[in-house]
Amino acid sequence: MAGTVQYLTPEGKERLERELERLKKEGRQAVADNLRRAIEEGDLSENFGYTESKREQAMLEGRILEISAVLANAQVVQPHDGEHARIGSTVTVAESGRSPERYQIVGPAEADPRQGRISHESPLGKALLGHKSGDHVEARTPGGVLHFEILAVE
Repeated sequence: MAGTVQYLTPEGKERLERELERLKKEGRQAVADNLRRAIEEGDLSENFGYTESKREQAMLEGRILEISAVLANAQVVQPHDGEHARIGSTVTVAESGRSPERYQIVGPAEADPRQGRISHESPLGKALLGHKSGDHVEARTPGGVLHFEILAVE
């Protein structure tokens, strides 16, 4: 991930900055407190609390490094201002016979399909880029080709 441009919306960048700040302050403090309690229990060789706290510490520090790398390589995309879908656009699509769905196209670092944010590198994200309302697109997925109509680009 280091050195690779990470596309972020202004909101996505802000979310990551808040998470990083929270992890550095509250997360590190909580892990330090857990480690201190585990050490006070004595014999570290058979101390599950100590082992678990060290694991939590490694995961926390890994996430801090990951977010730091994303932010160091971030290119913030401006809100959508045209008719063609691009990173930062919110696109409403309909697959034949299904209810319309709405997605914001974002970079991989802030993609969360359950929250309606899809990566521009995903099959649907790739298919939508550069298209406008009324266009029909095909998304080539591992499960086959899906056909969508673009209902709106915001």
